[in-house]
Amino acid sequence: MTDTTATTAATPATASHTSAQATAFSVILAVSFCHCVNDIMQSLLSAIYPLLKDNYGLDFWQIGLLTFTFQVTASLLQPLIGMVTDKRPMPYSLPYGMASSLIGLIVLAYAGHYWLLLIGASLIGIGSAIFHPESSRIARFASGGRFGLAQSLFQVGGNFGQAIGPLLAAFIVVPFGQTSIAWFAVGSLLGIIVLWRVGGWY
Repeated sequence: MTDTTATTAATPATASHTSAQATAFSVILAVSFCHCVNDIMQSLLSAIYPLLKDNYGLDFWQIGLLTFTFQVTASLLQPLIGMVTDKRPMPYSLPYGMASSLIGLIVLAYAGHYWLLLIGASLIGIGSAIFHPESSRIARFASGGRFGLAQSLFQVGGNFGQAIGPLLAAFIVVPFGQTSIAWFAVGSLLGIIVLWRVGGWY
């Protein structure tokens, strides 16, 4: 009777494990894609510094302040968000983080003053800070025990995004002007949809 009970109890867990394994790579690739979108937005900011310098007549210290604002929000907030989500996972925070970056892009595209550029940079940074801790957790959760592979695939998306962001800036933003930054919001919208579905899977 004990053996039968143990077998019966193990069956749902086995089925759940098999189901998780079947969906793992789709989830990992989904967060990797969104990592790519996130890092395109990050690298886009620094790639358009020469354009912003000319459009707004910025000094180098003002460019440095833009970088400082972005890095403070994108980097220093990450450990704090990670501490919170360690205690209470928030997979649905991911689309909200991407939405913050989307709003940041729109602000950068249509900013009429330097202080709006700072706000746009901080919104992109906040979105990035929200995205990284929780998406990394989900990639690990979806790994099925293959943590190294899952993390590597997750990182590939981010590295690819950092690589093509400056190229997209050169081929889109430079010829079409600052307002064309808003076109990248399409990628952010797609990322929001994907991350919402990932949150539901989690």
